[in-house]
Amino acid sequence: MPCKPLFAVAPARNAATRDLLSASGTLIYGNETRLAGMITVDQLIAGNNAAKPVKDTSTEAFMTDVIDASMKTPVIVDFWAEWCQPCRTLGPMLERAVAATNGAVRMVKLNIEEHPEIPTQMRIQSIPAVYAFKDGRPVDGFVGALPEAQVKAFVQRLAGKAGPSPLDEALEVAKQAFAEGDTATAENIYQQILQRQPDHVVALAGLARCALAANDLADAKDIIARVPAAAAKTAEVVSVLTAIELAERAAAATGTLGEFEHRLTRDPQDHEARLELANALFAGGQREAAVAHLLQIVKADREWNEQAARKQLVKLFEAMGPTDPLTVQTRKRLSSILFS
Repeated sequence: MPCKPLFAVAPARNAATRDLLSASGTLIYGNETRLAGMITVDQLIAGNNAAKPVKDTSTEAFMTDVIDASMKTPVIVDFWAEWCQPCRTLGPMLERAVAATNGAVRMVKLNIEEHPEIPTQMRIQSIPAVYAFKDGRPVDGFVGALPEAQVKAFVQRLAGKAGPSPLDEALEVAKQAFAEGDTATAENIYQQILQRQPDHVVALAGLARCALAANDLADAKDIIARVPAAAAKTAEVVSVLTAIELAERAAAATGTLGEFEHRLTRDPQDHEARLELANALFAGGQREAAVAHLLQIVKADREWNEQAARKQLVKLFEAMGPTDPLTVQTRKRLSSILFS
């Protein structure tokens, strides 16, 4: 039987908010779109009160497993039977796609041979039949087998309406905490993620940044070395590796901030002293001052030492990331100088 859509996708309401508490040294994370209340990040990563993303249901449990559950998280219902060969192919595809949402979507399976009441009420005439429920009502669905790419797209549409996954939410909180200087909170979250997913690239990169912020260069290098080889060239990893390189260069520089500043007092055109001062300032967290010194070199002599100042700015951009406000602002100022 050809596949056909059963329902149009309805818009979803995403009113997610966050709240961080540090009671008893335990990081607490809350989200008003979940009715479970305040739970730890570790529980969130486990998946919305540790409920399994895929389960079997029955006529008696349908109200709880589907209607009630969909008030919190979208639920996909797979109507199937043992004799249905396409069901055997479609079911695992759906399960993989649902598992990939990290708890943003749930799935239940209903055997229509053992529990015919619900499919009869819903006038299901052919299987496999798949319905998606949100806020207690069906919002999307299809009949018949689909290619895996279309199955993934179907599930992702539903996941997108549900907002970010618990894991994504935790990572966003960690990112914001780090940006606000709360490295302890960021480190706490990254460590919890890595307890469950030891090779999570973003969490490893974030934890390495926390180590750099604590001036623990050796620990940062050990952490980033745990990144799988296949992810070594991702933006997050390249950014951290560049930051480590800059920190190593600053640590190897001969002289202190005071010495570099004294040299510049004697000779404002001592570009080498200004470059080393910029490196030391950046390693110490004074990013704005560092880029200001490098821009000053470019403005005074853009070709000095084979454009060393411009090249160093590019490294800082890599370390900070392309979307960092200081990167965006400094790129504009650099372009203004180069093309004036």
